Amino acid sequence: MRRLLAAATAVLLVVTGCGGSGDEAGDGKTLKLWHYEGPDSAMGVAWAAAIEEFKATHPGVEVRFEEKGFEQVQKTAPMVLNSADAPDVMEYNKGNATAGLLARQGLLTDLSAEVAQRGWDKELGAGIDTTARYDERGVMGSGKWYGVPNYAEYVTVYYNKTLFDRQGLAVPTTLDELTAAMAKFVAAGITPLAVGGAEYPAHQLFYQLALTEADRDWVDRYQRYTGEVDFHDNTWVHGAETFAKWLREGYLGKDSAGMKAEDMGQAFIRGEYPLMVTGSWWYGRVRAQVQGFEWGTFPWFGMTAGSSGNLWVVPKGAKNKELAYDFIDITMSQAVQDKLRDAGGVPVASGATPAADPRTEQLNADFRELTAGDRLAFYPDWPAPGFYDVQVSAVQKLITGDLGPHEVLTELGDYYRENRSGTDR
Repeated sequence: MRRLLAAATAVLLVVTGCGGSGDEAGDGKTLKLWHYEGPDSAMGVAWAAAIEEFKATHPGVEVRFEEKGFEQVQKTAPMVLNSADAPDVMEYNKGNATAGLLARQGLLTDLSAEVAQRGWDKELGAGIDTTARYDERGVMGSGKWYGVPNYAEYVTVYYNKTLFDRQGLAVPTTLDELTAAMAKFVAAGITPLAVGGAEYPAHQLFYQLALTEADRDWVDRYQRYTGEVDFHDNTWVHGAETFAKWLREGYLGKDSAGMKAEDMGQAFIRGEYPLMVTGSWWYGRVRAQVQGFEWGTFPWFGMTAGSSGNLWVVPKGAKNKELAYDFIDITMSQAVQDKLRDAGGVPVASGATPAADPRTEQLNADFRELTAGDRLAFYPDWPAPGFYDVQVSAVQKLITGDLGPHEVLTELGDYYRENRSGTDR
């Protein structure tokens, strides 16, 4: 939602550095930078600090920063990157259908040598570098480095501790315990789960339920095309039937079909629901806006939707690539990574000093545990272009009762086979 909000509110900003009037011919006096993080987001705060550090260490260089909308970049990147207007460094979405596609089209610089020389690969844990490397087909997980992630994100569970305490409930550590807690809330006349079904994250919850029965091989076959994918195997069926059961039991309301992610998040923030399953990107807003009750987060059980955050990429036609590499290096520095963490983000380079806020430290500790256990499962819509809309629509129909769980799986499976990017191994 953070990225979608950025798309709706994108503005153009220009940040001018010390000395020099800039240069478009590539003489090392201008760094043209694009990203689509809101200025108050953890990433926006961190990248602003990185710009200031870059200016301090590169006197005479002008930084031309343009804040772009997420959708704006997605729609125009292939055209812009193939023109004289390409930036030197830009934020771009990760995955086969985005960064992988641009890499396959020859629009991105191969960063492999720079990654090795500057040691960026040593900062990234298991599953984080997957989204930075693409083979000749544009399929993630192997091949050359075409991007560098500077933060991470994952789906977690936000809970209203005050409401849990009133029901005498402890933090769930298993899916069965979560189910029992939700049943107790329903018995007390409370709908437990805030869910956005008009867009994300209902389809992510659907995927999360499947992931409770998944392993790395299952994820790789689905996400990286390493083998056959059966949308009616035990894993997918478990996810679909459990989601349908949760609907029948009243754990989420049928009115959630019309609820957008923003409405969902605000309802949780107002204290109307005891639980919300969504991304770490909501953490900063929850921390800043919740009043009147205690809250916290706890991790999902088993494999979890998540990955690196978006990538810094260097267009093939960038005029000042060395400056771009220097800027990326600054965003990987411990000072900037710590600033990102303290603003409510999840850095890829963990420092020795824990976060001052215990909830922020918990958010990051849970992520470190996910990476240590190789439990990041990426996002459900990544394997095929346009899959996001298909998944949102199918799960929305499941919520309204227009489709049954097995019909949803058939719809998803048909689209996956026809549209997934890349080719079979």
